Amino acid sequence: MEDYAYVLDVLTEGRPDSKRRFRREPVVYGLGIKEFKIFDMKPVPGATINIGDRCYIGKETEERTQIDHVRARVNYKELTHTAQSELSFVLDEIVRTDESGKFIDFYNKAGPISRRYHSLELIPGLGKKTMNLIVNSRPYKDFKEMEEKIPNFRNPEKYISLRIENEIKETEQKYKLFVR
Repeated sequence: MEDYAYVLDVLTEGRPDSKRRFRREPVVYGLGIKEFKIFDMKPVPGATINIGDRCYIGKETEERTQIDHVRARVNYKELTHTAQSELSFVLDEIVRTDESGKFIDFYNKAGPISRRYHSLELIPGLGKKTMNLIVNSRPYKDFKEMEEKIPNFRNPEKYISLRIENEIKETEQKYKLFVR
C-alpha cells in the first residue's frame, strides 16, 4: 500500500475529454513512491497542489492535506501528455532521494534471473563490461561511491529511473524489477 505519491499533473477543471461536460471534477495524477503505481486522485477542495509535490495518500485521513482520496489506479496510456512528460523527472527525484536505500541495494544484491540472464542486463544502457565491473566492485554505500569505483559510469541512479519508466510504460514485460 502506498502512503505517499508525487504529483504528475493537476487538472483543476477536470479532463477536457470527460463525458460529464457540465460537472467535471478536478483530477490529480500521481505516482506512488514504493510500488510505482499511477493514481487518479481527488484533491482536497481549496488545497494548493503543484506538479512535483509529495502528497500523503495513506490511511490516516486527518493527515491528508492535499489529496482527499484515490479514485482509481490508471495506466500510463491514460495519463495526460503533461503527466507523461513529468514522469521521468519525478522518477529521478524518487530514486535520488531514496530513504530506504533499496536502489543501491539493488546494485549490491542483483543476481542472475536464469542460467544465462543477469538482472543487471535489464537496466537500459548497461553493457556487459560495466555490468561485470558493478558486480566485481561491490558493495557500495551510495551512488557517489559507485561512480568512484567504476570508471565512465556516471549517474547510476538515472539507469534505475530509466528501468522503472520502462516497466511503467510497457506493462507486458516478462521480468519486473521495481514496479508491481
